[in-house]
Amino acid sequence: MTTTDEELVARSKGGDLDSFNQLVLRWERPIYALAYRVIGREEDARDVAQETFLRAFRALSGFKGQAKFSSWLYRITLNLCRDWMRRQRRAPVSQAPEGIDIIELAGEGEPSESVEDLIARRQLGRAVGKAMSLLPEEQRTAIILKEYHGLTFQEIAEMQDCPLSTVKTRLYQGLTVLRRQLQDAGVETIFGGTRGPAHIVSVASRKLEGRR
Repeated sequence: MTTTDEELVARSKGGDLDSFNQLVLRWERPIYALAYRVIGREEDARDVAQETFLRAFRALSGFKGQAKFSSWLYRITLNLCRDWMRRQRRAPVSQAPEGIDIIELAGEGEPSESVEDLIARRQLGRAVGKAMSLLPEEQRTAIILKEYHGLTFQEIAEMQDCPLSTVKTRLYQGLTVLRRQLQDAGVETIFGGTRGPAHIVSVASRKLEGRR
């Protein structure tokens, strides 16, 4: 049976370094993907991911388990990303560096896809990345956490210290703008049948419209 995060955290608090290393191995890829999606710079995202686990290790004794361990890690990562952007006085990069794809970072690509599909998916990733970089930070973060990392509205609300309704509004407004920008750029028309960010934006925003 797979050991749960809670069990590994408890063992880590007891001084079991191997258990904490297992947590790092389990979450280093999603944490790096989150940092990369927020700031858009590969090397800086790696630094943020590394610092996330260092801070988590140092603060582990204070982790009470009121939220999931993964949510706690995400919160640390987002705080570090905000600190980085404030310190560097930079906005997130509008496009991924050549050869890097935000979908691949989280292991979401299809293993048997054709070269044509891979190229289309990367073009989609760049188009969405560029559009995302123009959104306000709160909207961009809500989309990343909900649509790419699968967090619930409640988890995002707790992470961003805001009401549930605010998270839903940020997500709806952000997805609406993204879908409009992709439509204006002709992305959904060209790549309408491809699974990827544009599909996520289109489906998610329609779902939210149905809830209003």
